[in-house]
Amino acid sequence: MSRIGKQPIAIPGGVTVSINGGAVSVKGPKGELSRVFKKDITIEQKGDEINLALAKKNLLTKALWGTYASHIRNMIEGVSNGYKKTLIIEGVGYRAEVSGSNLILHIGYSHTVPVPIPPGITVQVAKNILTVNGTDKELVGYFTARIRSLRKPEPYKGKGIRYDNEVIRRKQGKKAT
Repeated sequence: MSRIGKQPIAIPGGVTVSINGGAVSVKGPKGELSRVFKKDITIEQKGDEINLALAKKNLLTKALWGTYASHIRNMIEGVSNGYKKTLIIEGVGYRAEVSGSNLILHIGYSHTVPVPIPPGITVQVAKNILTVNGTDKELVGYFTARIRSLRKPEPYKGKGIRYDNEVIRRKQGKKAT
């Protein structure tokens, strides 16, 4: 039994939720999100709460019960407050700039690396700090992970792209005799 799935999901003021069959759409001050869920789990709205229950009792639905509850919570949080991730670019000559709908990265290669910014995400660059904002938690996380994967931080000098709260374990390197 899912402890997360059993708990009712509160809907804050200013957020409207509509449920049509397996499709859940959430509107709030930051934007609108919608997602289609399997009909193995029933999603019901009662006043200012959303309750999830199992339509069938099998191993798959028990696994999806808490997952669906987390997805709906993330959607409500995203349209009311939004999500933000911060990346730090470290290295001599490493920099980033936003050009139209592309993020242009200068990260130590002989060429620039253009990364298209998906719709629904805003990117701000201040010196060597990238701030990614959006309403969809999955999209913000995926986009920042994709940027980080272009030049992962290396353990000797710490050059590369890392998360704001990430700690890089440094290695000593060669010793001079």
